[in-house]
Amino acid sequence: MLNRDWKKRLPMDLAMDVLGGIIYAVGLNCFCSPNDIAPGGVSGIAVIFNYLFEIPMGVSILALNIPLLILVWLYLGRSLTIYTLKTLLVQSVLVDVISPYLPAYTGDTILSALFGGIAIGVGVAVVFLRGSTTGGTEIVSWLLQRKWPFLPIGKIIILVDAIVVVASMAVFKNIESGLYALISIYVIGSVVDTILGGQNTGRMVLIVSDRYTEIARDIIETMGRGATLLNASGAYSGAERRVVMCAVRSTEYPLLRDLIKRHDPQAFLITSNVSEILGEGFAPLNEKNDGK
Repeated sequence: MLNRDWKKRLPMDLAMDVLGGIIYAVGLNCFCSPNDIAPGGVSGIAVIFNYLFEIPMGVSILALNIPLLILVWLYLGRSLTIYTLKTLLVQSVLVDVISPYLPAYTGDTILSALFGGIAIGVGVAVVFLRGSTTGGTEIVSWLLQRKWPFLPIGKIIILVDAIVVVASMAVFKNIESGLYALISIYVIGSVVDTILGGQNTGRMVLIVSDRYTEIARDIIETMGRGATLLNASGAYSGAERRVVMCAVRSTEYPLLRDLIKRHDPQAFLITSNVSEILGEGFAPLNEKNDGK
């Protein structure tokens, strides 16, 4: 179910989708595709399909995400599905529509890998900042985290990207294409992490509301995140209260805020940026190396 102020959010959401889609299209059309660089995930598969069958990359991106969107609808809720579909439609159309007007850079391939990765990373991050997603491996990670929270999601995404990279080497008959793709993948991840504040960073949220039960249940069932109920009492009134505490990624915070507003527009929120979140649903605690 969409939140009540979705109409107010829609113009800005669409504006950011368009901005992110244009930047993403530049990275894919100007730098990656002309130089046979498949930057992992759905984008990389789209580049390969375009090379083999001349299928427009936007069409491939949308088609490959349709099965994933069906799974999102079934397991993560209608709201996230609609937001993601909106972003995918804008992105896919822009990738194909503005392609004829974008110059293809065929100079230094390393520069192509670097600037292609930067552009795609910025385009993806812009969308994430509005609480949406570009689909692909991001959807896969959310679904896997919901089903098996103990799985090392980061490694699974790396495995998917590696399969795409190996396939690109076979298709383009060039080992260097795969090596350049690895550079792009690394740059994309670094740019997204930098813009969003880091891979394991996020928000810790304390929620004071009389509807704490509904809010906590919705956080667990809709977002697939954990929630803890804390006992508290008002310093002035002495009244006993329950406070909901939860931790989410920065990209998920807009969805959480809208979820809370839907249940209780008068809720009291305290949010803080946290430098690292480890444990169930995030990076496993046993992978922390403390810089060693």
